[in-house]
Amino acid sequence: MIQGPAAVLLALLLNRRMRGQTLIRVLVFIPYVISEVVVGTGWSLMLQGNGAVNALLQKIGLGWLQSDWLADPDRAIWTLMGILTWKYIGFAVILFLAALQGIPDELMEAAAIDGASYWQIQRRITLPLLGPTIRIPGGIIGDRCHRRLFDLVYIIWGQYVASTAGTSTMATYMLGNGRNAGEYGYGNAVAVVLFFISLIAALIYQRFVLRRDTRGAITGGSN
Repeated sequence: MIQGPAAVLLALLLNRRMRGQTLIRVLVFIPYVISEVVVGTGWSLMLQGNGAVNALLQKIGLGWLQSDWLADPDRAIWTLMGILTWKYIGFAVILFLAALQGIPDELMEAAAIDGASYWQIQRRITLPLLGPTIRIPGGIIGDRCHRRLFDLVYIIWGQYVASTAGTSTMATYMLGNGRNAGEYGYGNAVAVVLFFISLIAALIYQRFVLRRDTRGAITGGSN
């Protein structure tokens, strides 16, 4: 996933004083609250062969970049990753910005006085202190990835184009080969496999990633 590193970098940039800072933050967060149906329908129209994206590339002199963004297997998967990043990165950015407000300015000032550069301060001070917050979006992404990889894929590519374009997921496969094909038992089997994959991933994440955060939060009293 590229959403995590991109969200951290974007949050660090937006945490600095700049003109239009509030407007930029709002524009980054807006895609997250837009309905998946609206997002999927809009991108499916813009990314068609005669859609707005190719028309814009032609108009600005980059016609050689025009492509069949939805049907070309070499481009479709990257198109999906770009749409998912644009749609959901705002949530992680807001979390990181909130965490950055809790880092004392005295730490940054002391490091700057000692001669540390801006990026050295971020690497040695900011990122370690953001550790617990960085791990939160990872868990949420893992918990909701099956939903994210169904609605947008199904709306933009549909059942048949997704399989030929290489963007089909287990969720769309379950629907296409289960309910739509009348094979309800097979669809239920795919759903069970998907559930256990999600469960194992969640347990591993809880055991190895969140353990350091929850260990200090759980306290027990003794008589």
